[in-house]
Amino acid sequence: MKKTIALLTLAAALAAPMAAQAHRAWMAPTATILSGTDAWVGFDAGMSNKVFDPDHAAMRMTGLTITAPDGSAVQPEHAMQGQYRSTFDAHLTQNGTYKIANVMSGVMASYKLNGEQKRWRGTAAEYPAALPAGATDVQATRTASRIETFVTLNNPTDTVFKTTGEGLELAPVTHPNDLVAGETATFKLLNNGQPASGLDVTVARGGVRYRDNPEEMTVKTDADGAFTITWPAAGMYWLNASVRTEGQGQTLGSSANYVAAVEVLP
Repeated sequence: MKKTIALLTLAAALAAPMAAQAHRAWMAPTATILSGTDAWVGFDAGMSNKVFDPDHAAMRMTGLTITAPDGSAVQPEHAMQGQYRSTFDAHLTQNGTYKIANVMSGVMASYKLNGEQKRWRGTAAEYPAALPAGATDVQATRTASRIETFVTLNNPTDTVFKTTGEGLELAPVTHPNDLVAGETATFKLLNNGQPASGLDVTVARGGVRYRDNPEEMTVKTDADGAFTITWPAAGMYWLNASVRTEGQGQTLGSSANYVAAVEVLP
């Protein structure tokens, strides 16, 4: 049952954050830059019509990891799942930048068996052995969803920006905790470790509940997977990109989605 719920959540996370969809997945911190020797940060995560405004469904945090500046894992504390949002806290005790990510992956397949259309969901390790003998017209897609944000205690560091080579990942050129309104920031997107060129990146500013203008823009990655954003105003911003390739038979297609929340200071 837990596995089924996790896979259904993955499918929703992959579909919902795209710009054309009504419900978008997000995970946002209560603060991104802190000082001192001991600090706490709270996080909200959900699926909503307006980014950072919990109004649709909580996000299941089955793939949550918090990475400290030295690469060690930090355990989330006070975790709770409500009707419209999930919440948790992180205790920061190391100087530097932390990465908080909810990462999910799997395989979704469709096939015919004795003339009937069937569907299967599972892990990449289980595919294709888990498909029944005699399955035909197999179409399978390897899915990857990454929803993340960054917080810094005192001085920013870059150790947590090391990528895994799986799915869509952000490789910052400008530090994501050093963003200022009116200035330009540059980031890179990698797809399975390679530059993700020609992707549309949706950038939306939070706080739309209190204004009529959604304040969204779309930028495109170049041949190196890089894209630039000139921040029009201070606030919390939602970044989203996705990529999909078709597969056939035993050749897996791929569907990857990336979401980040960053704070822009005045």
